[in-house]
Amino acid sequence: MVILGIVLVLAGAGLMVAEAHLPTAGVLGLLGVVSLVAGGAIAVDASGGGVALVVVVTLLLALIAGVTLAAVVRGARSVSRTGAKTGAEGLVGHVGVVRQELQPVGQVFVDGALWNARPCAFEEPGGFHAGDPVVVERVKGLTLSVRRAEEWELDL
Repeated sequence: MVILGIVLVLAGAGLMVAEAHLPTAGVLGLLGVVSLVAGGAIAVDASGGGVALVVVVTLLLALIAGVTLAAVVRGARSVSRTGAKTGAEGLVGHVGVVRQELQPVGQVFVDGALWNARPCAFEEPGGFHAGDPVVVERVKGLTLSVRRAEEWELDL
């Protein structure tokens, strides 16, 4: 019986690891917790431990495995919610360089492409000259709204 308990504990640990790497929404992890707890209880009982020891080991394994499972599922859920930003929306926050003065519309070079751009509402028009670093604030159609880049943004 001790061997069965050890096999169940190892299987439970394997299922917990699999949960961290597969998108099962906690199903494998829950099976892993059950297997881990049952295996621990069987191993302790078969080794000659009393009922009190079996209960303590079972509760400790259930608590530790449950907290670990909750952390893994929460982490996986937060990662799956973030959508990939591609296309024009992915340009927001990127640093570019003015190629043609913005008066009121000019061109900026961002991420390897030339874009039409205009200053943001709070920037003074005509204040951007060729070579000035800018940051994309928003995208409307094929025109970027940009602001002057700050020093800390140029180091990134």
